[in-house]
Amino acid sequence: MDTVRYVLAVLIVSWLPPAMLWWFVVHPFIDVWRRIGPHLTLSILGTLATGCVVGLTMIRDRLVGADLGTHYPLLVLAIGLGVISTWIAVTRRRQLTTRILVGIPELERDGGGTLLTEGLYARVRHPRYLEVWVGTFAYACVANYVGAWIVWLATGPALHLIVLLEERELRERFGAEYDAYASRVPRYVPRHR
Repeated sequence: MDTVRYVLAVLIVSWLPPAMLWWFVVHPFIDVWRRIGPHLTLSILGTLATGCVVGLTMIRDRLVGADLGTHYPLLVLAIGLGVISTWIAVTRRRQLTTRILVGIPELERDGGGTLLTEGLYARVRHPRYLEVWVGTFAYACVANYVGAWIVWLATGPALHLIVLLEERELRERFGAEYDAYASRVPRYVPRHR
């Protein structure tokens, strides 16, 4: 169990920050990336992300920090959160394909694609980010290392900033259609019907 917890802690501290950084690099500079095109952009950003992951993995022991031990109540909580995160993932995959997930439509020169408004996207605008936040909390509960908890705490504000950047880009791309969608569908927490 200790090895599993440590591996999860390493994954959280070495993979999640570069994954979030990806969107902090894409959204503010979307016009530059569109001129470069999706394939070259993904190559450049993929290389940078891989370098970040390798660098963070090299200093993993400093990043994961103190081991807070195995706590069974946290493991039970992690199972429940894992089920929720997995349900969100399975449900949102019906609309959010891998192509959309990595940003191909927004990286195309015309900023193509269609606005996702069906399925889970009819209930919340950003189920993927909700999935990441809940899933990271579940992983942190299992790992129970100081570094994992710090990354989880930073994940909430970071994801919200990414959402704000993404919404700005979606408004530019879809205009009034996005505004109407945003006015009827909440960002994160579904309304009771």
